[in-house]
Amino acid sequence: MMRQKNILEYLEATVKRYPSKTAFSNGKEDLSFAELYTKARAIGSYLSDNGYFREPIAIIMDKHPKVLSAFLGVNYAGCFYACIDEKMPESRMLAIIEKLSPRALICDKKNAKIASALGVENVLIYDDICDCVINEHSLDRVRAQQCDTDPIYVAFTSGSTGTPKGVVACHRSVIDYTEALCEALEFSDETVFGNQTPLYFDAPLKEIMPTLKLGATTYFIPRGNFLFPVKLIEYLDTYKINTICWVVSALVQISSLGALESHVPKYLTTVAFGSELFPRKQYDLWRAALPMATFYNLYGPTEATGMSCYWKADRDLALNEPIPIGRPFDNTDILLIDEEGKRAEEGEICIRGTCVTMGYYNDPEKTSAAFVQNPLNSAYPELVYRTGDIGRINERGELVFLCRKDSQIKHMGHRIELGEIESAANKCEGVRSACCVYDNEAKRIVLFVVGDAATDQLIRELQTYLPRYMIPAHVEKLDVLPFTANGKIDRKGLRDIAEKL
Repeated sequence: MMRQKNILEYLEATVKRYPSKTAFSNGKEDLSFAELYTKARAIGSYLSDNGYFREPIAIIMDKHPKVLSAFLGVNYAGCFYACIDEKMPESRMLAIIEKLSPRALICDKKNAKIASALGVENVLIYDDICDCVINEHSLDRVRAQQCDTDPIYVAFTSGSTGTPKGVVACHRSVIDYTEALCEALEFSDETVFGNQTPLYFDAPLKEIMPTLKLGATTYFIPRGNFLFPVKLIEYLDTYKINTICWVVSALVQISSLGALESHVPKYLTTVAFGSELFPRKQYDLWRAALPMATFYNLYGPTEATGMSCYWKADRDLALNEPIPIGRPFDNTDILLIDEEGKRAEEGEICIRGTCVTMGYYNDPEKTSAAFVQNPLNSAYPELVYRTGDIGRINERGELVFLCRKDSQIKHMGHRIELGEIESAANKCEGVRSACCVYDNEAKRIVLFVVGDAATDQLIRELQTYLPRYMIPAHVEKLDVLPFTANGKIDRKGLRDIAEKL
């Protein structure tokens, strides 16, 4: 058997087994594997015949099954895609375009006006290129020149300065990730995914690649459904969705509003979560509601091709025990490095292996700061990715996430982890969710909470969990916590609010 070097080989094998099976759907429109294969090859032929090769192609389209044929069409041409959120501010779009300098941009008709304002040389309408004549010779020529280190996509994340950083991932790392993920979470051709994350991040790889590899099916759940928990659960039941890989905030939205008390998803057998710490109170509600389902805690950054570690919830946790992130996926190594650059039981999580991506697009300075020589190896070049996360090994040998390096503060002479305060707040009566930030201007700890807990009572309860120096100086109640586009708590936004209180 020949070794795999291209993610398109997943689709090419699966279309022979399941040509008419639905690959991707939004509940209204479906895309079969045969349709996906044909349209992707048509788009690839068009791009290749017009001289595009080994270069970025921007994509601006509404979330729809046909976006996948645009992604894969770009890959068929030997190029790599960068999906841009059609709802993001124009200034951010322009910053991404400036970083990429693409010669072409693919868009749907709805977003043609937005795309045309970005100054890209060639704006290609999806409907005009998805049914072109397939040039077998051209596609074969492209494939013959490709290596597994060629890029697939550039996924833009927000840097701490607000400047977009484009993470470049190649075929080799995505194939390795897909194989490890499918094995660890036991996906199959009977898996029906319910996708929650936007397509312009790397997060949907958890559904997209296993669907292509195994012949599974992915439903793109309409964004508006996540505002109405009961409606969301009804959607899961309607399409018999049995597997979800969601950010924690989406799960908390359902459990904290009591939806699980009256509506339990009928078909869910696998619940994977990540991106934030899952408050134990909400995690326990999900576990109680779905006792027969298998739960997984996933951890990993975009810079390591998505998720790098997993913990299968195969045991009950102690009352105050944090949910572990477990162990690394196969062919991935986790190093805990202390401030002196030595291996430690507690330290910065650094990731080693094929999963480590190629760096930041057109940004050598940021790349060299985050993708560094393995501090434990001075004999030959070996890059590791510094996550900026602090972790430790528990008594069972499992990796546990503690906090971000930048969430460790020095206050009143004490080194404090803000995550510990959040964890304590989430245990308190009447708190649905919480986030703690540090106001550097006023040198005070500010706690934001959602729920009906009275402030005085909350402070008294926190005093039973925390030492005096960790008690927040101010508690601010919110209707909802603000989230970034990728579903993480908007801590920068909350810090800005805290400085104005």
